[in-house]
Amino acid sequence: MENSKKIDWYTLSFMAFSTVWGFGNVLNGFVYFNGIEVIFSWILMFVLYFIPYTLMVGELGSAFKHSGGGVSSWIRETINPKFAYYAGWTYWACHVTYIASKGSGGLKALSWMVFQNGSTYDQFPTLWVQMATLAVFLFFCWVASRGLNPLKKLATLAGTSMFIMSMLYILMMFAAPVINPNGGYVSMDFSVKNLIPQFNVGYFTSLSILVFAVGGCEKISPYVNKVKNSATGFPKGMIALAIMVMVCAILGTIAMGMMFDPAIINESKESFDSYVSNGSYWAFQKLGEYYHVGNLFLIIYAACNAVGQFSTLVLSIDAPLRMLLDNEDAREFIPSKLLKKNKYGAYINGIWMVVVLSGTIILVQSFVPGAAAVLSQLNKLNSVTMPLRYLWVFAAYIALRKYVGKFTPEYRFTKNQGLAFTAGIWCFAVTAVCCVMGMYVEGDMASTALNIITPFILTALGLILPIIKKRETERAS
Repeated sequence: MENSKKIDWYTLSFMAFSTVWGFGNVLNGFVYFNGIEVIFSWILMFVLYFIPYTLMVGELGSAFKHSGGGVSSWIRETINPKFAYYAGWTYWACHVTYIASKGSGGLKALSWMVFQNGSTYDQFPTLWVQMATLAVFLFFCWVASRGLNPLKKLATLAGTSMFIMSMLYILMMFAAPVINPNGGYVSMDFSVKNLIPQFNVGYFTSLSILVFAVGGCEKISPYVNKVKNSATGFPKGMIALAIMVMVCAILGTIAMGMMFDPAIINESKESFDSYVSNGSYWAFQKLGEYYHVGNLFLIIYAACNAVGQFSTLVLSIDAPLRMLLDNEDAREFIPSKLLKKNKYGAYINGIWMVVVLSGTIILVQSFVPGAAAVLSQLNKLNSVTMPLRYLWVFAAYIALRKYVGKFTPEYRFTKNQGLAFTAGIWCFAVTAVCCVMGMYVEGDMASTALNIITPFILTALGLILPIIKKRETERAS
């Protein structure tokens, strides 16, 4: 009877797939890694990073099934409460740059929906665009401060529809040459020479894009012990997830290769930024042309993306902040002023901290030449900062295996201690190295400086708050 209430491994794999994968991952891989050359890198990333990552998450979730499955709780159990605070802080701090990008992304989507082209938005003066972005950001901060989250259900709807459209894009693109053989598709060369990437500076400094793309599977850790026969069911689900993601990445890349010529993408910095900013919209616009329905697919995609971007913005202001400040273990390291709630139950001073930090990033980008360059810069910044939270997953796993007799997970990634430590250290090192290398943007020192300074400031602030709290406690006593 109990087993009948549990989920099948293939159900878990589909749940995880919709959480981890998105259409933007295909575009970023294609643009940053010279078209179909990214296939080689995708395969390496899945085999050497993504599969062990997901299986380690499974063991952590199984070991701490009563702790909500959060990374902070894993760190608290395996290391100590202070490090759990740092893990929670990192998760929140990573969202500061993410929040700064959502307003710009939402406005971009609205522009495509209304004007049905990328040039109108990109030709607006950067200062105007960033002031509009700041206004949108401040509005949603106000929404969050009122305890209102009207877009939660819309976020789920938009996320589901975007997932469906991503799958339809691949299927319809492969069917397009049959339906419209004279569509003007790009010819691809699948020889080994054209599939092996050039291992230059640009390649290694872009790897954080792929790490960012495949991360986040710790969100499904609470379901580990809800899987039928978790010792075998969970790894089956994760391997199925890896296969589905790999197939979608490869097929999606080939579909884009039929549309876009990498030589045009890389012909100039402006062209590259424009593809990063507009590529997903052009993909659906071209798809509509192949099927003779005009901009129908483009408008639907832009509408879903606009709702998704804005709803994610308000949720990212509210949810990570609550995860940090609602945590009783973290509160002993956080100054009491940040714990202040208004009459709507929102952490008002915490929201003000978000306003200052994310608002500063938005204002700094007023000096970037071109709206497309702003989105490209934010895309790279997110690829550097967001994966930093994964470091705590691997730190928790290494600590878990160090105290192997203390915890009794129902599922184990491997019984071999040496292999377990090697996998944990390897994934930690890959994440850290890719994030550090990703900070450098060849030929763009302004972006490089932003990529270095932002994590440094956020880390420093996280270290300072416990000191302030300690002095506050000493004064009170």
